[in-house]
Amino acid sequence: MKVGDRVRIKKGDVTYTGLVMPSTGEYIVLKLDNGYNVGIKKDASTKITVLKKGAKIARRKKTPAPLGNRALPKVSILSTGGTIASKVDYRTGAVSSQFSVGDILSAIPELAEIANFNGRVIYGILSENMRAEYWQELARAVADDIKKGADGVIITHGTDTMTYTAAALSFMLKTPVPIVLVGSQRSADRPSSDNVVNAVCAARVATSDIAEVTVVMHATSSDDQCLIHRGTRVRKMHTSKRDAFQSINDKPVGLVDYKDKTIYPFGEYRKRNVQELVLKEGLETKCALVKFFPGASPMIIDHYADAGYKGLVIEGTGLGHVSTEWIPSIKRAVDNGMHVIMTSQCLSGRVCDRVYDTGRDLLKAGVIEGEDMLPEVALVKLMWVLDRTDGQEEVRQLMQTSLAGEISERSTYG
Repeated sequence: MKVGDRVRIKKGDVTYTGLVMPSTGEYIVLKLDNGYNVGIKKDASTKITVLKKGAKIARRKKTPAPLGNRALPKVSILSTGGTIASKVDYRTGAVSSQFSVGDILSAIPELAEIANFNGRVIYGILSENMRAEYWQELARAVADDIKKGADGVIITHGTDTMTYTAAALSFMLKTPVPIVLVGSQRSADRPSSDNVVNAVCAARVATSDIAEVTVVMHATSSDDQCLIHRGTRVRKMHTSKRDAFQSINDKPVGLVDYKDKTIYPFGEYRKRNVQELVLKEGLETKCALVKFFPGASPMIIDHYADAGYKGLVIEGTGLGHVSTEWIPSIKRAVDNGMHVIMTSQCLSGRVCDRVYDTGRDLLKAGVIEGEDMLPEVALVKLMWVLDRTDGQEEVRQLMQTSLAGEISERSTYG
């Protein structure tokens, strides 16, 4: 049995048929007829039948990387891991973050038509392992590459916590060039992977005139378009759909048509080279996000206050409410120096604690309304604000002022 052979493998009660892929160790990797790969552990019970010998495969010589077209823009790719930079680990059968920047470029040759790329791996993790210090390290790396002349920056990132990272970069960086976060819902070795379209569309945005922090992901379930979401307005709204990302409380910045290679803006955005580069990377990490639910104990608030937390964002119900039992604990926390921001579990719409008695009591207790910010964006913004000031009124003013497009001046319905 050699690479390229078509084989049938029987192990126990299961039979697999497919092409032998390059394999290492004790696992045989098969490309099944449905396009998916499977890893099969070899042992005494494994029975292999060669159905058809594959053509002899000549050993490929390594070729030097193309010099590139000097007329094209210079784009930096910073890899943090995630599914766009992942492949199947056949030891566990799970997807793991393993690809380097070089792997991404070699896997998506279309990118070479758009820009000259250079890049580096900042860290190779799945996005659930992100931390505030990683956001800060990433912001410094982005700023360094812009100072060195990058015309745009692409950040490959896992989709699960991309909203947090996009928000953090939006507050920490003022940028003269596009900064684009991109990921994929499905790994590169799956037939339904969205990595190529997302990466190519991200590269087009990175070379465009949209000098903001944005997230670029599939607009539909087909490989036709990607939406450009502002970094403080986007949320992952489905666990696995290719068009999982949506802009909340605002329309997307625009759309990239993958086929006609054109960007269609939907509204205002900051233009290239209007803003000078500014890096303000500090974050107060003793902040938390709490979701209220019926019957939740006010001891949740007491716990964070007693642990010395500086800030707390609450996902309240509806217009921004919690049980009346929570209000004394919230007041004690505020009186002791904690800053409490109220957002809504509804996501769409604006917090208004002036309609019902509970809301008015929350305002008297010192709660700051989070306007129409997403809860996770409010958390990251609070971390950034509290690194700069601890004054109650100044924190209130900054949290209720749109600093990176995270708050709308007025709510619209339709």
